[in-house]
Amino acid sequence: MKRLDNKVAIVTGGNSGVGAAVAKRFAEEGAKVVITARRVDKLQEVAQAIEAQGGQVMAVATDISKKDDCEHLVEVVKEAYGQVDVLINNAGILEAGLKPIDQFEDDDLARLVQTNTAGTMYMMRAVLRDHEDQMPLSIVNVDSIAGLLGCGGAAYVASKAAVLGITKHTALRYVGTSVRCNAICPGTIVTPMVAGMSVENMNMDMFSQMSKHADLKVRPCQPDDVANTVLFLASDESQALTGNVLTSDFGSSL
Repeated sequence: MKRLDNKVAIVTGGNSGVGAAVAKRFAEEGAKVVITARRVDKLQEVAQAIEAQGGQVMAVATDISKKDDCEHLVEVVKEAYGQVDVLINNAGILEAGLKPIDQFEDDDLARLVQTNTAGTMYMMRAVLRDHEDQMPLSIVNVDSIAGLLGCGGAAYVASKAAVLGITKHTALRYVGTSVRCNAICPGTIVTPMVAGMSVENMNMDMFSQMSKHADLKVRPCQPDDVANTVLFLASDESQALTGNVLTSDFGSSL
């Protein structure tokens, strides 16, 4: 039996990187996968790859920073499948340059909090609002080592640290029910989003401080590494886990 047989899973940011790897892995494990992102063309590429392997997938263009988009997405999924069993909050954005607390820009803060924090909360609220407590639901928030250890730009750190707080809050809110909420904090992941960072715009003082939490001799995570851990948290194998924050970085931050 496959680990996610007949489960309906929403994966935000499913158009590339970790989200695409999670969606493909879930489909292999029997899930009906709903992938969402702003870029429709990239979503369709991932959907076609999943279908080519015999998986079930639906692609829905969604901007999670807009609460109406999140509500619409959940309505579409429930209309199509009648339920949501797994929610993977993976969509997120970076700011350029690792600007520290004394140099962060207001626009960056507003943009990152609106997507990374509010967007995650919008998705959770939309899924949880009419969910019956005794119907199993696993929520996995793909966070960042930056949110756990502070090693990133101030605006990004703030947006991700808040998600860890809401993960703990949600787990506490639903203790004793079949609703679970956990988070995973990957270290540096080799993805298109990270690859797009420019050295020219980097705050080298902040980068130097961050190196205290990173052993650069340790290999970085690949999207598939993170996807395997997300699969465990989404599956019934982890049904005793809620309110946990797992670090996925091969120990580089120890």
